[in-house]
Amino acid sequence: MIPVVVLVVAKAPVPGQAKTRLAASVGDQAAADIAAAALLDTLDAVADAPVAARVVALMGELDDASSGDEIAARLADFTVVPQRGAGFAERLANAHVDAAAAAVGLPVLQIGMDTPQVTDELIGECARELIAADAVLGPARDGGWWVLGVTDATMADCLRTIPMSRSHTGAVTLTALGDTGANVSLVPMLADVDTVDDIDMVRQECAPESRFVRATRGVSHAR
Repeated sequence: MIPVVVLVVAKAPVPGQAKTRLAASVGDQAAADIAAAALLDTLDAVADAPVAARVVALMGELDDASSGDEIAARLADFTVVPQRGAGFAERLANAHVDAAAAAVGLPVLQIGMDTPQVTDELIGECARELIAADAVLGPARDGGWWVLGVTDATMADCLRTIPMSRSHTGAVTLTALGDTGANVSLVPMLADVDTVDDIDMVRQECAPESRFVRATRGVSHAR
């Protein structure tokens, strides 16, 4: 096992609250169903990854979520902590601290629930890269990032002042990590799912039998 804790930062896929930009094109329920599929595929990959510990920082109530019972059952294999903080950047930084505390100070490799194409092998590669560096960052095609790893959770404090979900978020995060003195290793780029225009590209990178593929069958940017 690689001595790393994988942290998944997730939001309960509640219709009307999940994937609002996607929902503008496909509707609240379909967007929540897609978000649930993406989260479950991600959790499966993390559960199979050769890492020492797994934590989910969760926001929202699964009782109201699409596939809430299935997600709750899957989370039995994870340590679950609540997200805390006013804004997304603050919640991310706090989640790193909470994950490290839950895993007795292990390096933290954090991903979200927007890259259902991620595999246990890729997570393992990123974890090994983190062991060899101070930090890792995986850029997203939209200019953000899909994975961030730090050997010391306090390094993630730099996230608190970074504007999230912007076209320059990845570049600003890379600079901020570098400003801490960290040796940052870049890992492969992935596309993430924010809008209906992202569906086709991500679906092509998923396993054919994945939940995400099934949930998005018939959905495209032309819809």
